[in-house]
Amino acid sequence: MRPFFTVAFLSFILSLFYFNSLAQTPTQTIRGVVYDAQQWQPLSGASVSLRGGTVSGVITDEQGRFRLTNVPLGRHQVSVSFIGYESTVINEVLVESGKEQVLEIRLQPGATQLGEATVSGARTDRTISAEHITAEQVLRFPATYLDPARLATAYAGVVNTNDQANNISVRGNSPNSLIWRLEGVEIVNPNHLSNAGTIGDRPTASGGGVNILSAQLLGTTRFMTGAFSPEYGNTIGGVMDMGLRRGNNEKHEFTAQAGLIGLDVAAEGPISKAKGSSYIVNYRYSFTGLLGAMGVSFGGEDIRFQDLSFNLVFPTRKGGRFTVFGVGGTSRNDFTAKADSEQVEDKDRYSIYYKSRMGVGGFTFTQPLGQRGLWKTALVISANRNDRDQILARTSTGLPAYQFDYNANSRSSLLNSFSYRLSNRHRLQAGVYLTRWYGAQLYLGGDNAAVKDQSFDEVLDENHINGWLIEPYVDYQWQPVDRLTINAGLHYNHFTLNSASRSLEPRASVQWEARPGQTFSLAYGLHSQTQQPAVYLSFPANGTDKLISDHVGFTKAHHWVLNYTRQLSDASYFKAEAYWQQLFDVPVLSLGSNQENYAVLNQINTDYMIGNLTNTGSARNRGVELTYQKYLSKSYYLLASGSVYSSQYYRMTTKTWYSTRFDGRFTTNLTGGKEWQRKSSDGSNSRIWGVNGRISYLGGFRDRPIDAALSVQQGYTVYSSQDYNVKLPDYFRTDLRIYWKKSKARYSRTLSLDLQNLTSAKNAAYFYFDAVQGKVVRKNQLGLLPILAYRWEF
Repeated sequence: MRPFFTVAFLSFILSLFYFNSLAQTPTQTIRGVVYDAQQWQPLSGASVSLRGGTVSGVITDEQGRFRLTNVPLGRHQVSVSFIGYESTVINEVLVESGKEQVLEIRLQPGATQLGEATVSGARTDRTISAEHITAEQVLRFPATYLDPARLATAYAGVVNTNDQANNISVRGNSPNSLIWRLEGVEIVNPNHLSNAGTIGDRPTASGGGVNILSAQLLGTTRFMTGAFSPEYGNTIGGVMDMGLRRGNNEKHEFTAQAGLIGLDVAAEGPISKAKGSSYIVNYRYSFTGLLGAMGVSFGGEDIRFQDLSFNLVFPTRKGGRFTVFGVGGTSRNDFTAKADSEQVEDKDRYSIYYKSRMGVGGFTFTQPLGQRGLWKTALVISANRNDRDQILARTSTGLPAYQFDYNANSRSSLLNSFSYRLSNRHRLQAGVYLTRWYGAQLYLGGDNAAVKDQSFDEVLDENHINGWLIEPYVDYQWQPVDRLTINAGLHYNHFTLNSASRSLEPRASVQWEARPGQTFSLAYGLHSQTQQPAVYLSFPANGTDKLISDHVGFTKAHHWVLNYTRQLSDASYFKAEAYWQQLFDVPVLSLGSNQENYAVLNQINTDYMIGNLTNTGSARNRGVELTYQKYLSKSYYLLASGSVYSSQYYRMTTKTWYSTRFDGRFTTNLTGGKEWQRKSSDGSNSRIWGVNGRISYLGGFRDRPIDAALSVQQGYTVYSSQDYNVKLPDYFRTDLRIYWKKSKARYSRTLSLDLQNLTSAKNAAYFYFDAVQGKVVRKNQLGLLPILAYRWEF
């Protein structure tokens, strides 16, 4: 990577001579294309203008393109309207001198010209239990780590299970029930350091310390929490649907960013100006890795990661588009055992070497068919692998001196979908996902590291599973009258691993606009999800060699959601949702002669299990959520959310409902910010100061009780019950982000300070038995963490 950094550094030095030109009043361009949201047809003749600005509005050309020039720097609202479509106001459009604002605006067709619908981003979406998270918000909100999953915790019913990672619980569900999608296709866990914040530093299935996809390439992320439409399958707890940003297809632009998270260098521009093709590419290396290379220690840990991402876009004939994209990264976290005299906690006894690799690549092809049809196909391949070596410094404890954990997953998916508008009131959408699903997990232990070399290949042959995941779907939309929209469809989920993994799932929703800007919605869906490889690869408690994968099926859930949304202004809305999720066919593990049931839905780690596992468990999640959001306009924004909920599972042996691990009972979040803009007397530069804050007060999660006496005897944590009946203290945290933006004629800079957990509140993560201290202790989450960052765009 040294040649790459050398070229980048020389480019920066040479650019300084170019920037020393005569002072001029900095302005910028807002341009883009207006599409039909359903058919991707460009809309010629649409009106595009700035709200309350001095720049004249424009009309889109025959290819749907528009260009607003000489736009003053700062925040703007873009208003778009077209006859026969719902008008849209795009909030939080930040105009800086360093980059053009290139928007892709999608208008929803309507039987008549309805009232305006406000969105944050370039898409109109009326989906129930859905939010849009933009890259600009990810860069502005406090304590996001430039990650949409962490920003999602500002919304109602979404809780992070540990400050060190982005393992989020949605409406009381396990983080393992959340799926990640990229460009419309499910992928494996796309995060660095998937062991962050977990007990024993073991990997998780859906989270990690840092998202592999840098915010430089991030487009709009669609985040959904329940009652998913028919196109979304293989999930019961949430969808993080990420999109890649299209590079500038007219001029070359660059971004450099340095901070505690990492060093980013990004470039974008046209491949062919005549054909409108573009590229965008980003490389990132962890700042902690650079410090580690210089000998700086982080409590005995060496934490490093790096990643490379790109997206190539090629317009085709008749309005089509072909894209090629890829994301890949590696990370590692090494901890060296301390000498006996220096050990103060249990972890100090071990040397742990954790390494993770992840990659995803593919292409998409989208083609309008006439004026009413749209065809999309995508091929996406993703895979990850995690290796963990653990060496025990003391060998007299009775524990294995050496342990090796291996975890690997891959998905190879082909998507074909077709959408056709029968008339202004009728639309049909159908498609199918074909996914080759692979999972492997194994554990090896012994007196020395030779056990891995002697047994790895042989054991791996017996500890992996694969099969086809087949998911066809169909969705029909009908608008019988102007203010009523009905959706009905089916999703079929079939995993060829065994005959128990089949599910036909009806989905339906009704939305009624009682008055302009006021809607009532009701949605229902049956959903199912495959298990983690650790579940399929468990062994019965009777000691036989037969895996249980031949009879464990999906976890399933009925979702009901009732929604009320009121548009208060073109930049604010209020939303209330009530939901009921009834889970069934949940795998439960029967442990020992007392038949204590451990429900898999309480898992976070990808733990290896031995026991009698059956799809006989049930659970329920119920709650009410309130959200008020005002997008950044008139120099301030506000997002207030709260929920009350319960998350319980049913234990058959006692015929009693118990709290799940994630039963926090309530969430409250208040996030807001204020900006001040100043221009120099000669107009040669513009400055923006911003202050952003967040206050979170959440109910504490649950933990299992620990048998202290038996733990002392065994030398490790022994739980006295598998029920999560120990409530952790409630969680409180404040975050503060301050930034300063300066725009010159040809470049812009941003300096920011993110103070996470400003008061250094000691929030509990879990309890465990510490063999060094000889007692049960509480493990806390992160304290105060300052993150300083500098960003340069030109």
